[in-house]
Amino acid sequence: MSAPDAPSYSSEDEKVDAEKGLGVNDHIAPLADAEFDDPNLDKNAVVLEDDSPYPEVRSAVANTDDPSMPASTIRSWVIGLIFAIIMSGLNQFFFFRYPSVTIGNLVAQLLTFPCGRLWARFMPNVSIFGKPLNPGPYTVKEHVLSTIMATRVYYNQTYSFGYQWLVVMSTQLIGFSIGGIARRFLVQPPSMIWPANLVNCALFNTLHQQNYAGVGNRGGMPRERFFAYALLAATSWYFFPGYIFQALSYFSWVCWIAPDNIKINQLFGYSSGLGILRLLALRSRQPWWAEANVFTGFVFFFWFITPILYYSNVWYAQYMPISSRTSFDNTGASYDVTRILNDDSTINLDKYRCAITATLTHAFLYFRKQIWTQARKSMHEQPDIHARLMSVYPQVPDWWYVIVFLSMFVFGIISIEVWPTQFPVWAFVLGLLISFFYMIPIGMIQAITNQQVGLNVITELVIGYMLPGHPVAMMLFKTWGYITMYQGLVFTSDFKLGHYMKVPPRPMFWGQIVATVVAGTVQLGVQAWMFTNISDMCSPKQPDGFICPSTEVFGTASIIWGVIGPALQFSKGQIYYGLLFFFLIGMLAPIFSYVMTYKFPNSFFKYVNFPVIFTGTGLIPPATAMNYVPWAIVGFVFQYVIRRRHFSWWTKYNYVLSAALDSSVAIAVILIFFCLQYPKNGSIGATTIQTWWGNTVYQKTGDWDSVALRTVADGATFGPTSW
Repeated sequence: MSAPDAPSYSSEDEKVDAEKGLGVNDHIAPLADAEFDDPNLDKNAVVLEDDSPYPEVRSAVANTDDPSMPASTIRSWVIGLIFAIIMSGLNQFFFFRYPSVTIGNLVAQLLTFPCGRLWARFMPNVSIFGKPLNPGPYTVKEHVLSTIMATRVYYNQTYSFGYQWLVVMSTQLIGFSIGGIARRFLVQPPSMIWPANLVNCALFNTLHQQNYAGVGNRGGMPRERFFAYALLAATSWYFFPGYIFQALSYFSWVCWIAPDNIKINQLFGYSSGLGILRLLALRSRQPWWAEANVFTGFVFFFWFITPILYYSNVWYAQYMPISSRTSFDNTGASYDVTRILNDDSTINLDKYRCAITATLTHAFLYFRKQIWTQARKSMHEQPDIHARLMSVYPQVPDWWYVIVFLSMFVFGIISIEVWPTQFPVWAFVLGLLISFFYMIPIGMIQAITNQQVGLNVITELVIGYMLPGHPVAMMLFKTWGYITMYQGLVFTSDFKLGHYMKVPPRPMFWGQIVATVVAGTVQLGVQAWMFTNISDMCSPKQPDGFICPSTEVFGTASIIWGVIGPALQFSKGQIYYGLLFFFLIGMLAPIFSYVMTYKFPNSFFKYVNFPVIFTGTGLIPPATAMNYVPWAIVGFVFQYVIRRRHFSWWTKYNYVLSAALDSSVAIAVILIFFCLQYPKNGSIGATTIQTWWGNTVYQKTGDWDSVALRTVADGATFGPTSW
């Protein structure tokens, strides 16, 4: 189906992209003025009237649709639910293990494809309840729906399966409901491009050999063959840094030269150091200006501010590693939270004695007009080919999402009132209000930059002051105040993927709800089985590697904010009081960039995004420099250099290459884990390949041992004597 009729624009004076082979008689549409100064939009570009104004979207997303193509079929539902069960169960099982493996959406995308093709080839063409069991070739819309369905701290407390199920369903589906209600702001506008989805779209279109104008007329290798070659080559290569020569993954070569020099290991290490040198590189999908903001924040805070504070011994930092994901006591040992807890997991005082504000300011200054405009627009009024194509399908009424919300709200109330959570209802409501309040501004930043501003700190701070000494209540408040918004944005991203691939909204609605319930139930069942049947679960010396590493940072946060509480650390007169002024800095910083952009509209200030700068290093820890430096290098090469100098190549291959590299890492990790690491409890090659220099040199450094600059003498302590 072609796009609905739209006004035609043309100009003999406008230049067109010669690499796309457009002629002077092709219809050209001027770019519609955005409701904000969109850094992703090239206002000097020319675009065909029935295509997206964003080259990233044009290269990955087809600008046509066939409404008769089946999407919600028995085949798509069966394949989607089977993989939802398998993948959720496996991911939950390995979530608690180190080393771990995660089966992501690209793996689901690749695995469901041959299953659909085999179904179309061998399944008999009969009907069940009037629905065809084999409606013909496996369509791209069925594939999208199946893939979306497939990818759906510990204080010695034991609650029943029913409690856990109510909490999980409430968190997940309240997030789903607010994501659905917010779709007119975060899905329908063309400026909400959601860069991560473009990789999936490119892969869907490549696998199904979809042809569309946005790919351009560049000759050369077909995208399907390019993807296959890149996938095979990258998968083969990953066996070297992933298993054969693991030092390539921790290429801290300076530390190898001086393994006992503490400062060298702190500055150049990648395990617990700052990683100031890095020679390896990975793929990228974000716009370059967004990556530049993240990397600027990383360099300033991690490579500039951190060494100054650390080597000045601010907050007694030299007695601890320069970067770590755990918390420490005043002897330099890991903090033992059980020493200050009562039996009911509350603090025993006798035993103890600026990104988020920048988000609000930035959203008000830059997005207020768009939010107001989108609140009054319907789907067919959107200035975008994809929204117009989607407007022919029956939309999901808002009251459907309201019913889901009210039902899950009741689930939440039951879970905190029936079981002894020490979490009051008013705190539950407040957590949801925080989540709702930040959903749109944070979602708009993520949709434009592919960077999400986390609500974890603000939720921890709020509940830490309101209910100090209640770690379980803190975790529940964080769950409904932050995780709900996070899940809402995950669902919103899926809505946008369905929007791009023209999957009807109502099958998407039911597919996401059913898959969420199924996957959540399976994960809880697997978790319950593990804690019941695996001995020493989450113990540091668990023999099978089930040491629960991913819960360590969450547990550290519960100690800082829930057990001790912010009042004993951040209030006036306390050691970390000065950090609170970053809330003020975050609130004021976007005003500076906004004023400079207004005064100098064509300067680099229009690309400055302080929420992204401030939140870019939010993944540290557990992330390190090895996650940031390669990402920035490849982003510069592909999203800036190649995009500017070889635009037709970038249009045809960039997102296909990104999909191939992402998929190759996922496939190689799974192969290495299940074939070489998991069998025989990791003893394969224990005396051969695992012990050679290339797999041990990086472990014989101070960086690997997380050394501190100063050590505490036996029986001594550091830090203040009282708080």
